[in-house]
Amino acid sequence: MELRAFRNEDAAVICKWIRTEPELYRWSADRFNKFPLTGEDIVGSYTPQRESGRFFPLTAIDESGKAVGHFIIRYPREDDDSTVRFGFVILDPEQRGKGLGKEMLRLGIQYVREKLDVGRIDLGVFAGNESAEGCYKAVGFREYSRRSCEMPIGTWECIDMELFI
Repeated sequence: MELRAFRNEDAAVICKWIRTEPELYRWSADRFNKFPLTGEDIVGSYTPQRESGRFFPLTAIDESGKAVGHFIIRYPREDDDSTVRFGFVILDPEQRGKGLGKEMLRLGIQYVREKLDVGRIDLGVFAGNESAEGCYKAVGFREYSRRSCEMPIGTWECIDMELFI
């Protein structure tokens, strides 16, 4: 597996991985609020953020060049360059349970270490998503807070996790 910069054509592939409305919200929290999501929705959201220089969407590809995963790295606060946040973490449903999520995240952590001058990565995962939470813990993330998130389909508990690098 390797990481490469997100390409607009990846968006349609990512949308196919989001099969239900709850999966959309588990993946994007309240950032899109539209199901089914289209590739144009993702590209339309990512394009202005990429131009900021503080938003890095990445696609994980297998040895044949096929997209198997995706996530973004962003600086969550304009006035703070010490922390980045991983978000929109997703794997092709056919590839889950094979350790690829851990591999993708390890590559993301390596990317941050090599390309960004930060000391901390954080992320959020919704309570009840045990496989994702376990994956994050396996690569070194630790819980530091919990909060309620109002979603269009209900109130969910979000677990915030961090990794110091």
